[in-house]
Amino acid sequence: MITARTITKQAATGSLVGLALGDALGFPTEFKDVPSILATHGPWREMALPRPAIVTDDTQMTLAVARAVRTALARGSLAPLRLARPLREEFVDWYHSPENDRAPGRTCLVACQKLDSGGGRPWQQASQIGSKGCGANMRVAPVGLVPGLSQEQRAGAAQLQAALTHGHPTALAASDLTAQAVHLLSRGAEPLGLVGRLRSYAYDNRSRYHEQWLGDLWTYSHDATPQAFIQRGWDECAEALATLDTALRTADPETDPCLLTGDGWIAEEALTGALLCFLLFPEDPVTAIRRAACTKGDSDSIACLAGAFAGAHLGAGAWPKEWADRIEYGSELLTLGALWDA
Repeated sequence: MITARTITKQAATGSLVGLALGDALGFPTEFKDVPSILATHGPWREMALPRPAIVTDDTQMTLAVARAVRTALARGSLAPLRLARPLREEFVDWYHSPENDRAPGRTCLVACQKLDSGGGRPWQQASQIGSKGCGANMRVAPVGLVPGLSQEQRAGAAQLQAALTHGHPTALAASDLTAQAVHLLSRGAEPLGLVGRLRSYAYDNRSRYHEQWLGDLWTYSHDATPQAFIQRGWDECAEALATLDTALRTADPETDPCLLTGDGWIAEEALTGALLCFLLFPEDPVTAIRRAACTKGDSDSIACLAGAFAGAHLGAGAWPKEWADRIEYGSELLTLGALWDA
């Protein structure tokens, strides 16, 4: 249900800023185990935002997706060909950017190099069909924040932006679920029922291959049909959500969430790890991203998604002003957020 609070909370701004804050908080802790993090940063509930508040490729590529979506919408309604071209251009620009020096994932680098060098090569030939890394969905939040999209447009766009680099069906399904979670929270969904709604969504879409958006991507796999291809992804995501459901019943906030949902290097684990951190502290967003940043896994990606969920739920006022004022790329994040909050 859309309420007055939903309309005024500035969910897009809150989600984009929260994503970047989580990313910056998790940047120094990535690749470290929890004892090392605690030894360096002190108690996890008191972790300070680094100075300067530098982000990773997670936020950079989120901005690339956001700019591509904005460009596509300026030309008409969101459609596959209208979105694929600016996505490709933005990803290639990111690949060549001198600011692309934040330990980006190999899958994104290889795929973007192929997107750049292909002349008229279809993007499906650049996609890394065997990769379901979290790079597929750590950048998808803007798709969940754009107002006025149909369910088909949101799902198709979420899967398309993933597929340009990460072609594994689980990467597609996890990206779709991540965008759906952001969308639901931004529109006032209660956190308590979120996992159940996502599990139902996964079940309902299990056999749906978005051919209009994905084209012949499935033919680059070993699967006999497009339905068999996409089912693999939805089944893995459904299993991960079931694990999350169990974890929520037993989780101790003082325990590393990665011990319950996995280390987050792959898309479905990044989704469920971030959801666990958010749902442990649904009304305490700073604690949620601190918990996500103090994990033994892909801490910046888990924390950026936790921040996206928390910000979509609580809005722009969720974040300390002193933190939001000094996050890298803050001006562009606020501009895009204001566009979609309007």
